[in-house]
Formats: sequence, structure tokens, C-alpha cells
Amino acid sequence: MNGRRSGSERRKWARLPLPIPVFVRSQDDNSNEILEFATALNVSAGGMLVAVRKIAPVSSEIRLEIPSAPVSALGLLPKASRALRARVLRSTPIAGYNLLGLKFFPPLLRASHRNKPRKRKAVSLA
Repeated sequence: MNGRRSGSERRKWARLPLPIPVFVRSQDDNSNEILEFATALNVSAGGMLVAVRKIAPVSSEIRLEIPSAPVSALGLLPKASRALRARVLRSTPIAGYNLLGLKFFPPLLRASHRNKPRKRKAVSLA
């Protein structure tokens, strides 16, 4: 990972192959809410790939919620995004599932944070 992307690679952020349980909220053709327990297959700051049973049309908006342990509600863990909004970029049927390529809006990180080394604070020895 040298920060350079190949000609065919258009992603702005690196993908992490993390299977994460996620609740997916979407709407059917009649505007009825659909709630489905699904699995994210990989995640980046810009989006994720999710395996779902229901079909979500390309360009539809969905909401994601990542379940967390009760300890996070006590404030013992750092605050993190658990509720996310995303748009379906692609849907691929495979083995009884639909793989949804999702784009977060807004992304989890600002674009200015990509591939930039962190500046360290100067330490005074005086």
C-alpha cells in the first residue's frame, strides 16, 4: 500500500475485509420500511459491500445500523458512527443473496485525511 492506485482502481479508500453484522433499513416499492439483518463483507471510509436477501434498487437510499455491545452506551468506549446513510451503487445477485455496493454519505473520513502523514507535535525538552 504505497498510496498509489492502479489505472483500474478507482476507490479513494482502502477496503478492509471485515465481516460485520449490520441492520439494513430500506423501502419497498410501496414505501413500506424493510428491516433486514445482514453482513458487511468489506468496509472502507467511503462505503461497504453488504450481503442481503432483499433486493434494493440501484441509486436507492438506505440506512445502516451497526449493533454494538452495551458497554459503548455507558461511555466507556470512544464515540463512533453506528448509524450510517448510504446509496446503493450496484447490486449483484449471487447464491441466494444480493451483494450491495454502498457509498456512504457523508464518508466516514473527510477526503483531506486520505494518504496524509500525521503531523506530530513538537516536544520541548526545557
